[in-house]
Amino acid sequence: MKNIGFDNDKYLSLQSMKIRERIESFGGKLYLEFGGKLFDDYHASRVLPGFKPDSKLQMLLQLKDQAEIVVVISCEDIAQNKIRGDIGITYDLDVLRLIDSFRRYGLYVGSVVLTRYQGQAAAQTFMQKLMSLGITVYRHYPIEGYPANLSHVISDDGYGKNDYIETSRELIVVTAPGPGSGKMATCLSQLYHEHKRGIKAGYAKFETFPIWSIPLNHPVNLAYEAATADLSDVNMIDPYHLEAYGTLAVNYNRDIEVFPVLNAIFNMILGESPYKSPTDMGVNMAGFCIIDDDICAEASKQEIIRRYYKTLAAKIKGDAAEDEILRIELLMKKAGITEADRKPVSPALTKAEITGAPAAAIELSDGRIITGKTSELLGASSAMLLNALKALAGIPDETLLISPSVIEPIQRLKVNHLGNENPRLHTDEVLIALSICASQDSNAKLALEQLKCLEGCEMHSSVMLSHVDLSTFRRLKVNVTCEPIYQKRGLYHK
Repeated sequence: MKNIGFDNDKYLSLQSMKIRERIESFGGKLYLEFGGKLFDDYHASRVLPGFKPDSKLQMLLQLKDQAEIVVVISCEDIAQNKIRGDIGITYDLDVLRLIDSFRRYGLYVGSVVLTRYQGQAAAQTFMQKLMSLGITVYRHYPIEGYPANLSHVISDDGYGKNDYIETSRELIVVTAPGPGSGKMATCLSQLYHEHKRGIKAGYAKFETFPIWSIPLNHPVNLAYEAATADLSDVNMIDPYHLEAYGTLAVNYNRDIEVFPVLNAIFNMILGESPYKSPTDMGVNMAGFCIIDDDICAEASKQEIIRRYYKTLAAKIKGDAAEDEILRIELLMKKAGITEADRKPVSPALTKAEITGAPAAAIELSDGRIITGKTSELLGASSAMLLNALKALAGIPDETLLISPSVIEPIQRLKVNHLGNENPRLHTDEVLIALSICASQDSNAKLALEQLKCLEGCEMHSSVMLSHVDLSTFRRLKVNVTCEPIYQKRGLYHK
């Protein structure tokens, strides 16, 4: 049973109340920046065990009659084919997925905003695709001197050159596929345009991390820095909050840097700013819902290590820079952890050294470590998966769940007809074969029933996994890390 360190029910109650208070404090219209993932905040659920990935959605549904969704995506992310690591799809595809998801829950999506638009070919292609689907698209542009040059930013040559987003409801929820998409800049631009049109509007920020009410170097906050290492985000003590109230609060560099801009815009609109600090802008109540600090701290330390391995693998593929690795290594030192603190790592590497071939290990929820090795029939991850299911079902290790007579025809199909060089079964093929066997074999059926027990388990591979295997484990909600080593030598890797 997974240990719980976060009270999700308390969070929904406190957070909903706080947002309603903020909405009531502004008359007319509120732009609410939704940071992090709205539907599937798996990072939050990993570092705050007990947090449900759809908590923000459940809160928003209480306001759906007043809410309008604006989805923001950076043209630079489109051009670079940036991928959401948790679900493995590009940001532009995730925009379409988000819109479908919003609509499925009865939420109104008003438009999509392309930020940092400079005529990028990929952005133009995506814009045409959105328009062909009947989705309204707006463009926002880079602003020279942003955010320091206030006189330029707050002018017709700054925010003024951005498209004005036509909205029709009181609460405008601005969200995005991931961090760094330009949500805050979009909100501030809209405040400028609304003011020019004589419309009173306000702004608030709903972002889970960093958590302002816990220490700066708490593992939960360090894990957020690790998750955004590619953005060079840095958690900081909010100097404005300290000056205004004499108390410490944690925020991050981009919010602190842009705060003078927000203050200037509010002064233009209301005559004075309702906020004395970047922390004041937020409505985050997550820190008050941590009920077991030790559990959340340990979960966050594991997340930092996972991010470290993920970044190592990304560097090998050419998708991450050396400084990202250095930043996470520094965070690991602050948290007092090393790779050895991830329990499946050593067993996987030891098995690989003994067998002289790729190996994998998984830590089950009860603490048991199960390994798998490479064989003629199965890859290491597939063998580990079957061994884990047997262990969970109480089936003896020597029991064959899938007969070689079932595996061999699949191997011949792969090699002789589908052009595969590797005859060993991937994890998805193993699960299909196990499903077939389950119709006749009680052990196979019992093993298959254990798949739900793999959720939240920790796994490590001695080599980088194929896209197919990574996708399978992601769907099973297994937390996977890999050594930054390709299974085969060469320049081209599938």
